[in-house]
Amino acid sequence: MIKKSTIAGLLAVIWMCVIFSFSAQVKEESSEVSIAFSYRVVSSAGTFFGLHLDDGQIRQISNAIEGYVRKAAHMTEYAILAVLLFVWLERWQLKAMKKGIIAVFLAMLYAASDEIHQLFVQGRTGSLRDVIIDSIGAALGILILAGVKKCISFLCSSRRYREEGSS
Repeated sequence: MIKKSTIAGLLAVIWMCVIFSFSAQVKEESSEVSIAFSYRVVSSAGTFFGLHLDDGQIRQISNAIEGYVRKAAHMTEYAILAVLLFVWLERWQLKAMKKGIIAVFLAMLYAASDEIHQLFVQGRTGSLRDVIIDSIGAALGILILAGVKKCISFLCSSRRYREEGSS
């Protein structure tokens, strides 16, 4: 039977390839993707909240938030990577805190290598700021995972407590 940690390791490698492919996009292609995504977010939000925005307003707002959307995407990419690395690290008997630190560190190393990669892509630049943003995303991913695990543990223990009390 294949272990969960082995699957997580394979998914982490695949996810690194996905990140690499996004970084390999030339500036214009990368900008088009994030602007189109920003447009869909603003359009959907406008519809959801009944704002009745016309196309020009949607474009104006989506252009204004595109940089933030791009950075949020970076953080999300690296949050996912850190969580996959954390699960992969379960193959070794390490404390959760140590696994979290190692997972964030590995994601940070990959973020740095990714920024170096971007130095060789037309119209792209490598940025220490992006490494920091990616690393914050990785740390947030681990913190969210820890929070979810705590909530699940709490809910399971309180359910057991109620079941034992009613017996």
